[in-house]
This record gives sequence, structure tokens and C-alpha cells, in this order.
Amino acid sequence: MKEIKTVKPKVISLFAGCGGLDLGFHRQGYSVVWANDFNEWAAATYKHNLGNVMHCGDIEKVDPSKNIPSCDLILGGFPCQDFSMIWKRPGLNGERGNLYKSFLRFVAAKKPKAFVAENVKGLLTANNGRAIEQIVTDFESICPGYIVKPKLYNFADYGAPQFRERVLIVGIRIDTGFDFYHPKPTHGPRGAKPYVTAGDALKGAEKVKFNNEKMKIAPKTVKMLQLISEGGNFTDVPVESPYYVKGMISHVYRRIHRGEPAKTIIAAGGGGTWGYHYPEPRPLTNRERARLQSFPDDFVFLGSVAEVRRQIGNAVPPQGVSELAKALMPLFTGEYDPVDLSSVYSKFKDIPVKKRMEYIVEEQTLVGTV
Repeated sequence: MKEIKTVKPKVISLFAGCGGLDLGFHRQGYSVVWANDFNEWAAATYKHNLGNVMHCGDIEKVDPSKNIPSCDLILGGFPCQDFSMIWKRPGLNGERGNLYKSFLRFVAAKKPKAFVAENVKGLLTANNGRAIEQIVTDFESICPGYIVKPKLYNFADYGAPQFRERVLIVGIRIDTGFDFYHPKPTHGPRGAKPYVTAGDALKGAEKVKFNNEKMKIAPKTVKMLQLISEGGNFTDVPVESPYYVKGMISHVYRRIHRGEPAKTIIAAGGGGTWGYHYPEPRPLTNRERARLQSFPDDFVFLGSVAEVRRQIGNAVPPQGVSELAKALMPLFTGEYDPVDLSSVYSKFKDIPVKKRMEYIVEEQTLVGTV
């Protein structure tokens, strides 16, 4: 057993947004030393809440070998719109789909002990599955080699008051000998605790001072919402009703159910996609949306109502990654017995990502971590 150290692992954060992923790791003892995002308002929110380590600008113009501090861990959610299942998906062929290569550049230059890349569920099927295969191959090929373990998380299983599925790609540098397993769920059917519900999350939200503006709503929309049951959506409105609307996705006029986690909070969209309160017939405020994303009330978002909505909807729920942050910490404290990872590395390189993900779930079961 290595000597146990008291450390604050140093983190570089890419595509950091307003800082949800970083906040989750910060709470578990990690220290972000450099962060980047292209959006000025998201960067301003990050600085306001997490400190002056944020550098706003085009990541493709940043040379990670120059004036960027060393780190133990790289975090980031490379842009996901080109992989999203809600919108049309060009995948790696899209304008933003190849931005993950900037993440690769940083990992190659800094060679952290580990990295965590976050993206939408649609990444697993984009380009008929070729996108995730290419991304994983590129990551694991970085010298000296990384054991890459992608897993689909539902953050409600880890204490977030929201059903939100995201792919977390965890890479462990092979020479560390750290035998990483994704953490077991803490909530819901596979966890020891019940889900945190939307009702739980929104208690007292109306008393929060910041980001709590109520949107104007047309009388017709109020009437329509009154026809929608708790947890229901536009399909509850009878076709013959004068208030009937035709929705394209299930998010349209979706109302919360107080007895279960909320459905996925999204960042943008037209009429009917804001997420709606129950029992009050109105859109959720941004503070309520932030509560459903597990942000604390003293986390203040900067920008217009629409811009704040975008920041919240694009964020990783801090609570959703707390167990992952804990699971990685022994790598940095030395509280583990190193093993030879070469056989795992070879095995993973020879099987498709789909089989790899099945194996990851199987190995978790064998070690009693699910």
C-alpha cells in the first residue's frame, strides 16, 4: 500500500460552462487551476462562483504546452449538440463534433493521471456508433496509454433530483496501476437511498433571491397547463380541445411530478420546452431549474433569463458526479495497491466499445460495486 497523502488534486477544466462538473469535484477536495469556455456569460458565471481560474476564449487557439499549469486530472464536457438525440445529429461531421480533439491535445500535452469527459447519451449512437469508437480509440492511444472506461450514467441514481442520462468517459493512465471501477448507484432501485424528488428539491425555492424571475405567460397557456396532469405533457390535452398543441418531443409542456425526479432539463428550445411547475400553471424559474440540477442557492448565474437557462441546461449536476470524484481520489492520495493494467489495456483495444461497456458493468458486478 502506498503512503496516504493529504492532497488537493490539481484540475484543468475544458469546455467548463458555468462550472457544474467542476463544482462537483471541488466539493470533494479537488482544486481547479485552469479552466476554459468560449461563452462569455458562462465564463462570467464561473468566475463569480468558482474563482479567477477561468480563461474565456477559443480552445482551438490555446497551446496547452505554453503557460498552462500542470495538473493531475482533466475534466470537460466537449460540445454535445452534434451528438444530441433531441436535435438532428451530424456527429463527428458537425461543426462542433470534432472539438473533442482539443481535449485530446490537452491530455497528450499534460499527461494527467486521469481524465473525465462528459457527453450526451446520443454520442453512443452518433455516426452509427463510429463516433464513440473513434473518440475512445483516440483517447486510449495517447502515450503512455490510457485505460478508457465509458459508462452511461443516470444522475438520479447518484442523488440528483432529475432523470438525466449522460456518458462519462473515464481514462486512467496505464502506468499508475490504478484499477478504477465506476461507483455504484447511491439512490433509486439499485442504491441504498430513495430518489431525491422534484418536490424535495423545490421546497422553499420561492424564497431564493437570485435567478428567480417568473416568466410572463399567456392566459391561453395557463388554461392549457391546467389540462395537463402532474408529470404529464402536451399529450394530456385532448385533440378536440381549443388548447390542443402538437409537440415533437416529450419535453413539450412537461410538468414536474413532485413524487419523482424531474425529467431532463434542457438548455434551449421554443415554446413549451421550459419545463413547467405543478401545481402552479407556469414555467419553472431558472432558480427552480438550478435546484433540479442540484446547484446550491448561493450559486448565482449571470446573464439574461434565456442565457441563464442555457447555462443551467448545459451543466452537469454537481451532485451527480460526487461519487465519481470520490472513486477517483485514491489515485491521487496513493491509497491503493497498484496492479498491472497491460492485460486490461490490450483486451479493451481488441473489443468494440459496446462490448467494453458491457464488460465494465459485468466487472462492477463481480466486485460488488453495483
